[in-house]
Amino acid sequence: MLRAFVTAFRIPDLRRKLLFTLAIIAVYRIGAWVPIPGIDVDLVREAPATGGAAGNIVSIINVFAGGALQQMAVFALGIMPYITASIIMQLLAVVIPKLEALRREGEQGRKKITQYTRYVTVGLSLLQSTALVTLARNGTMFDGLNVMPEAGTGIIIVAVLTLTAGTSLIMWLGELITARGVGNGMSLLIYVSIISQFPSELRIVYVQNGPEWVVGVLLMGMLLTVAVVFMEMGQRRIPVQYARRQVGRRSYGGQSTYIPLKVNQSGVIPVIFASSLMYLPGLAAQISGSEALARFTEEHLSNSTSWVFIVVFAAMTIFFAYFYSAITFNPVEVADNMKRYGGFVPGIRPGRQTAEYLDRVLTRITLPGSLYLASVAILPFILLAVGNIGAFPMGGVSLLIMVGVALQTMQQIESQLMQRNYEGFLR
Repeated sequence: MLRAFVTAFRIPDLRRKLLFTLAIIAVYRIGAWVPIPGIDVDLVREAPATGGAAGNIVSIINVFAGGALQQMAVFALGIMPYITASIIMQLLAVVIPKLEALRREGEQGRKKITQYTRYVTVGLSLLQSTALVTLARNGTMFDGLNVMPEAGTGIIIVAVLTLTAGTSLIMWLGELITARGVGNGMSLLIYVSIISQFPSELRIVYVQNGPEWVVGVLLMGMLLTVAVVFMEMGQRRIPVQYARRQVGRRSYGGQSTYIPLKVNQSGVIPVIFASSLMYLPGLAAQISGSEALARFTEEHLSNSTSWVFIVVFAAMTIFFAYFYSAITFNPVEVADNMKRYGGFVPGIRPGRQTAEYLDRVLTRITLPGSLYLASVAILPFILLAVGNIGAFPMGGVSLLIMVGVALQTMQQIESQLMQRNYEGFLR
């Protein structure tokens, strides 16, 4: 693996992509430490982000923002508005025929939907940045302290616009990595954000629970990593046979191949979707000012040790696993393409019966995949409640995202190495 990594840097084109990706990541991390206008940096450092019903909301957003929220930095909102906008657009594509038609148009349609997603992201960023500045000023987020004591109306407006511009810049940086770097840009930025929080979370475990819990957390993280890699690499291979065709003097087809259906067909997207939606009830409670709603949210929907929170989070993860698998893999379209090029599954008639067979297989393998995702995602919440520790690095949502993104990035680098007849990472 180390030899493959060195070989990747020896290839000029791949080296440029890797260096470009690292440069964008450096810019992203710098933005996580630049404070927004009107913030009293000393007060922010003295009062770590906690805040009642907003506490778990802050911790969720802070993980995806790479600690920028706790610093009230330019990138404080992180990539969460874009994730929420993507969820909204994918849900709307199911119920709005025009969006469904755009999705079927290919590259041009996807570009149009991506543009709409950007507009929705900017709108959500304005709303969330306004709520964030409000929480920072009324002391809800920073242990009762107003960290913007001398901010007037003008500075507040500038702060809101700065946070919105920061999210837009993150979105642009992610798209740059996707277009000119290595891997999926948005996923890599989330990966970097989570990795950057690992040392501080490990230090919290050491201070609150002692070195034996640090060793236990690391060992469990290693075991979970092995299990996640095993499940992420698992797949069901559907055999496909192509009939031999004679065109003039040339013959086409006749070869055997397969359709790889992964056990976890949706990757880490369901967990990211579920995590991004779990903070919305608490945010709505803070904005509405309802004491009853705030109390219910604090006790059940924002408390990660509550069984209501755990059950809702697991149910949302399972739902999004099925939902995302359904919208990313269309059995009817795959069956039609196979029939058009003379392909068939042995023992299954081409056309409608092939589509029904693929749909049945996908539904069956999605069940263990969704249960696996939900189990790994809620395991740290259960351990947090039992062990009463303040953080669980290398677990749950963070672990799934880190392993999933790392595997996808390594596979992309490996494919480029194999094109040049070099040995890859996973060989």
